Parts: sequence; structure tokens; C-alpha cells
Amino acid sequence: MNWTVHKFGGSSLADAQGFERAARIVLADDAPRVAVVVSAMQGVTNSLFALIQRAVSGDDGWQADLQSLRDAYEATAAELIADAASRAELLAAQESECRDVADILHSAALIQSSGPRVEALVSGCGELWSARLLAAFIDERGGGAGRPARWLDAREVLRVEPGELGVVVDWDASGRRLKRLLKEDPAPVRVVTGYIARDGRGLQMTLGRNGSDFSASIFSALLNARSLTIWTDVEGVMSADPARVPEAHVIRELSYNEAMELAYFGARVIHPQTMGPVVSKSIPVWIRSSFKPDLTGSLISACGDPAEPVKGITMIENASMLSLEGAGMIGVPGTADRLFSALSRARVSVLLITQASSEHSITFAVPEAHVERAEQVARSAFAQEMGLGQVSKVTRRDGVNVLALVGDGMVGIPGVAGRFFGVLGRAGVNVIAIAQGSSERNISAVVSGASATRALRAAHSGFYLSQTTLSLGVIGVGNVGAELLGQIAQAGGRLREQFNLDLRVRAIANSSRMFLDARSVDLSRWRELLASEGEALDLERFIAHVNPDHLPHAAILDCTASQEISGRYGDFFAAGIHVVTPNKRAQSAPRESYERLHRLRREHGVHLLYETNVGAGLPVIETLRDLIATGDQVLSVEGIFSGTLAYLFNALDARAGFSRVVRDARDAGYTEPDPREDLSGMDVARKLLILARELGLEMELEDVEVESLAPEELDDAAVDEFLEGLGRYDGEMRERLRKAEEQGCVLRYVGRLNSEGRASVRLEALPTDHLFARLHLTSNMFLYRTARYSDNPLVVQGPGAGPAVTAAGVFADVLRLARMLGAPR
Repeated sequence: MNWTVHKFGGSSLADAQGFERAARIVLADDAPRVAVVVSAMQGVTNSLFALIQRAVSGDDGWQADLQSLRDAYEATAAELIADAASRAELLAAQESECRDVADILHSAALIQSSGPRVEALVSGCGELWSARLLAAFIDERGGGAGRPARWLDAREVLRVEPGELGVVVDWDASGRRLKRLLKEDPAPVRVVTGYIARDGRGLQMTLGRNGSDFSASIFSALLNARSLTIWTDVEGVMSADPARVPEAHVIRELSYNEAMELAYFGARVIHPQTMGPVVSKSIPVWIRSSFKPDLTGSLISACGDPAEPVKGITMIENASMLSLEGAGMIGVPGTADRLFSALSRARVSVLLITQASSEHSITFAVPEAHVERAEQVARSAFAQEMGLGQVSKVTRRDGVNVLALVGDGMVGIPGVAGRFFGVLGRAGVNVIAIAQGSSERNISAVVSGASATRALRAAHSGFYLSQTTLSLGVIGVGNVGAELLGQIAQAGGRLREQFNLDLRVRAIANSSRMFLDARSVDLSRWRELLASEGEALDLERFIAHVNPDHLPHAAILDCTASQEISGRYGDFFAAGIHVVTPNKRAQSAPRESYERLHRLRREHGVHLLYETNVGAGLPVIETLRDLIATGDQVLSVEGIFSGTLAYLFNALDARAGFSRVVRDARDAGYTEPDPREDLSGMDVARKLLILARELGLEMELEDVEVESLAPEELDDAAVDEFLEGLGRYDGEMRERLRKAEEQGCVLRYVGRLNSEGRASVRLEALPTDHLFARLHLTSNMFLYRTARYSDNPLVVQGPGAGPAVTAAGVFADVLRLARMLGAPR
């Protein structure tokens, strides 16, 4: 256990700076002995394979390409190696190998053919060149400090043979050879060629693409190393593809099994074959970035971190799905064996298999490149049964991806699969097929390529691997909308830190303009951005922007009172967008429209939250729903539904005329810009209708008896004319107030609704000891009389008007939506 092993891939050895970083890392390792396994410099192996293809095709351009490889190597050596003799030795060795390559390629060009031997001899040169160069550079830097380095040709050690599942290592022969070589030269640092080996006859072979990782694993096992560190251009094993999931993070610890599952399903940091030798010796593997060596990276070991049930979510792209179906397959043994044996003989790789318990069908996924062959094999293998009708059809679906959820901690934990498919369903992703291994370490789902990014993002978010992200569009930035944006800006950081919840306001609009941001609007500057960088409002573009493929959840926050916007909710729902709103128009629309809207909402699996429709920030609707859900019988709901009208009648006295109180309230911002919207009573009537529909009553707005406080004669007047003309009616209101006071009463504007559907909105004289008489300023109060709360009604009371409390109610609905979509409480 005196050895540590490092492996540097081509991306880490792209240029002279890459070699310098590698040398610093190796010389900083204080282990008694260090082995360094290297790949070819970045792009060199691909260039060598390209030489073969050009030569075989008769293109003499390969000679110039080979010279370019010589020149690039010479330039890198000149930059790294100061000692002229050492540099000349390196270049002489490369020149000799380039002559050999040229001779091989001339032969390949003559016969217009190449085979595995040619490919092995030519493509393996890159590792020879990089190993010699790095060894010479480390020796020049560390030799004087007692850390001399020597290169080691893996062909002199590794003996392998081709096998059905890849190359098979002759461990005994390889171990003996390595022991002898190390005894002859005990240099503390050995730089080893990856990728190349020899077979039992001494002929050169390669370990296949990504073979250098396999070489590093083999040498780690042969040396009984204390650890293997694979240095790459990424910071570790990621929880998902960062190109699709920007919030993907480095997995700090994972088990061998988890790493192999993730690698099989597309995680590109490590190849599944790499793991075998280190697993057999329980050697820990680190995945780290040579560009950021101070970062810890990912540790792969026998145990991993059992505290995290799900480690990563990954995906195999560009797949196709085939299904074999037929009643004649039911109960017939050997059907699956015939199918998959035939596919194996045809060398078709099968990615996923799922079979109905009825045995009526077998479905499997294959790489898109193999699907034509796979379909032909399936039809050929069951041609007789298809002719007899025992197998009815072979169906094919292209353009699918296999999404995989991976984690040892899922074993024996109930509900993981349900949660996985639940988050996909809530994100509007259709699952085509599913499969789960008996180990419970992996759950796979086949999804369409078009929904792949959304599926990956939703699953990643749903298991707390990233913030639960909501893409938000805010329409209406008046008093309530502006206050809401301020509240989101203030709370955003805390929600991300404490609850892993990422609320991204990506679009803002008023009645004529909109501003769209690719990631998230800077809420400290939204007014400036809307004014200076905004564009003409286009609701179609607004909808598309709020609901992009790469974000799993989207919501529009309608902070208007607009009939036009509420009339577009059906379009929002059809696009898979949730709606949160204080706008009462949709919930108080004609019953046919109301029912059609909620039917659309259910069909598309989205949510409509409107708690603020009745009591601003007060839990009026939620309380009513809880009573109904728990089996209580609601007998009536009555209350002061309008904070504006509560203020007016709290401020009204014999000295102040009603028109003056209304004007003062408007100037103070307590009423709408046109006070008739409050005085008409229709706002309260809409609130009553919304509650009636929550009770299941089939009512229309016309069914509510409404006493308007706005004189009908002033309906068509301008606002200022209305306020001026309202003074002519002060006498009537003063008289009503006098009569009420004589009876020991006060005036209150009250809404009442009972379980039989009788609803009224009117100005009433109430005793001074009545609950409604004790309200102050803009407070609202709602009394629920039920079978349980009959003698002593349930009361909800508090501020029922004002931008701050209304915005807070909308914000609360947004957080409620986030919990529905999987955010933690």
C-alpha cells in the first residue's frame, strides 16, 4: 500500500500548461511511490485514427497530418523540456515511431484495408509520446529533490486477451512482469502509458476507447495502491448533466455500484469497465479536476454515503424502443431467450428491457444506430409466429431517451418510484416505459427526446438535488404586483438557502410592455429594465418564455383585474402553466365559463390558486375548504368582505359627508382609482359567488342581491364628476346614519350567504355590540356558521385590503404551489 496512482486524461494534457499542472499535482503527492497513468494528448488519438481512414481511402493527405502531429509534439517539448539532450532523446523516439506509423499506413493504403492490429499499432502511439514527455518533465522538476521519474511502457507489463465482454487481464503474468520491472528500477515516480497492452503472443492490443482509465484501474490493483485519482476537466461526478441541469452539483461520495450505474447511463466521467479491478481490491477512486486541484472532487468507495438515497439522475440519449406483442406469447417459455439471443448474435446492444406480467408483450430499448438491425432481427426470429398470428406485431418508436434514477439508498425505501413518476407527471412528462432492477439501485423511465430536458430537470429538482425551480411570469405591476416583486426579492435568498426553493421571475409585463430575461430578472432594477429594455407585450411570446423546456415548472402570477388576461387562463393551462392570482374575474365568470376553465385545468394537470380573491392575505377560502374536507356542514358565511367599505363606514360620522369620506379614502389609496368599483358592491358580490361555488352551489353573479352605494344617475360620469355629484346624495346617507345611531347601531356593508344559495350584499344597521361593529379601519371579518360551529361561529379577521397584505397572500399561494410541486415545507 505504498503506492498512489494518478491518471491524467487527454483533456488534462491538452497543452504544455496541462503537463505543468499534472507535474505539480504529482510532485505534491507525499506517498512513498507514485504511479501516473496517462492518455494521449487531447485530440491525438482521434487524429491517429483519422490517419488510418485517410490512408485506406487513398488520400495521401495523411502524410501532412502526420507531420502536423510531429510539429505539435516538438513545440510542446520545446516549451517544457529545458535540457537539450533530454529533448533530443524525446524527439528521436517519436520520430522513430512516426516512421513506423508511416510504413504501416503505406501498407494499409496499398491494400486499401486496415484491421485491429493496424489500429492498435497506430492509435497507441499517443500514449507513448505523452508518457515520455511527462516523465521527462517531472524528472527535470523533481529529480534534484529526490523525486526522479521514469516512464514505463505498459506493453512490457500488461498481458490481456480479447473476451466476450471486453479484454480479459492475465493477472498473474502481468503481476510478475511489473514486479520485475520495478525491482530493476525503483524510481519513486513511474509514468505509465495507458490504453495499450500486449496479448499472450506479444502482439500489441488496446483496451478500447476510454482504455486509459481501465489501465489506471489495472495498475492500481497490481500495485495494491492506497488510492486512484482520475484527473479530468470536470470537478467530479455530477448529479446530472450540467448542460441540461444548470443546478447539477458534484456528488461528494458514492459507492462503486452507484458509479457503475451512473457511468452506464451516460455519466461521462468514468467508464463502467474501469471499476472492476479497483472494486476487487476495495481501492478508493477520486474524480477531480486538474484545473481546480484545490477542490475535493468525488470519492468512489465500497460504501459511499448512505445518507443520500438518490445520488444522481442521468440519461442515455438517442435511443429507440421496440415492442414485440402477441397473445401467442402468453405462457410460452423461452420467448425472451429467443429474442435476446438473436439480438446478441447480431451484436445489438440492449439498453433496457421491460415485460408485462401478462407476458403479452416484451419491450426493449436499443441505441438508435442499432434499431434497423434490431427490428429486422426481431421480425426474422418470430417470422413463423407472425405468419400464424401468434405474434401480432413488432412496433418501433424512435427519438426516445432512457432516464435513470440511481442511488444505493433507494433500496428498501418505499415511495421512491412513486415520487419519481409523480414529479415527472407534474412536469407534464409522459412516461413511455419503466424498468427497475431487483437491486432497487436503479429506476429507469423511457421518455420522448422532446421532453428529455424537462424530465431530467424535474426529476433532479424533485429529489432535492437542486432547487425546486419555478419559472415565474408576473402580469400587472401596479400596487399589488410591484409589492409582490419586492417581497420575492427580499425572501428569495432565504428560500434558496433554507428550503432549496428557487423562484425565478423570468418575465414581467404591464398592460402594454414586457421584459423577458433568459435566467432571472434583476428585481432590484425591474422598473428600469421594463421601461428601457422592455418590448411591446406579446402574450404568446410571454407564455413560451415563462415555460421553457429546461425548467420543470412554470407559473403566471396575474396581478391585474383584467378580463382579457383571465380570459387567457385556458391557454396558460394548455401550455402546462400554473396560475396564481388575486384577479376575481375567472372565479366569478358565468358558470359555463367557470366550469370549462376548471375542466381544462384538470385535463392539463395544473393548479389555479386564488386565495386572495376573497380576503387578500386572510385564509378565507382555505378555511372553508378545510371545513368541507373534514366533513363539517357549512350553514352560512357572512362578513365584512370589503376593506375599502369597512374603512368608509368606520370613518363616517354625522359631521363628515359621505362624499367627503369617499374622496379622502380615494386620496389615501384605500379605494380603486374609480371608487364606483367599490361602491357598486359588485366586488363583494363576486367574493360571495366565489365562496358559493366553493360550497358547490350552482350560482351566477345575478343570483346575488346587491345594494349599490353608487347612484345610478352617476354611472356614466367621469371620476371627478362622480365625486362632485356624489355630494348631492350626502343627505340620504346622513339620514340612514342618524336612524342607526338612534337605535344604538352602526352602519356596516355586509355580505351574507347560506347553504341554500341565498346571497345578499347590502348596507345594514348593526348593534354596537355586534362583532362587525367593532372592526377598525380596513379590517375584514368572516363568520362561518357550521354544524360544529353553530352557537359560537368560527371567525377569520384581519386586514382585507392594501397592496402589502394582498401581495403577501399571492406570495403565500406561490409557496403553496411550490409545496404541491415537491418543495420541502
